[in-house]
Amino acid sequence: MDALFDVFSSLVEVVSAVLNLVLNLVRVLIPWLPLLGWVAYWSLAVNWSRAFPVIRRGGVFGVLLLMLISVLVWGVVSPPEGGSHYFLGLTVSNFTGKFIYVTMLTCIALLCGSAQLSGTFGRFACFEDDSADAADGDHHDSAHAH
Repeated sequence: MDALFDVFSSLVEVVSAVLNLVLNLVRVLIPWLPLLGWVAYWSLAVNWSRAFPVIRRGGVFGVLLLMLISVLVWGVVSPPEGGSHYFLGLTVSNFTGKFIYVTMLTCIALLCGSAQLSGTFGRFACFEDDSADAADGDHHDSAHAH
């Protein structure tokens, strides 16, 4: 009977250790959830095969304008405590720090697009081909050409 009690006691300890491990992993991951959500969105929810041609045709100016507006609004709405940010031992002003954050987030989004276009995500980032829309667009464009 002691052997059965030892097995049950060991099983309870294993379950307790697994629960403790899960709890510690959740505590480590919770601060990173917004960034993980950002990466997941730009990697798996955006059809970059349609977005990159728009960016190449001049959409980059729209992206830069959105970045500038984000920096200005975020800098006014949420100034840092103490009035400055600290990056790698450097002290930078409010708007410079916000510019660094927004630039880093934009670069992460563009890197996610590059990873999606390279096929890294495989079947997780497959978008249906809008061949009917493309055919209508080609017909519409050819009508204007005449």
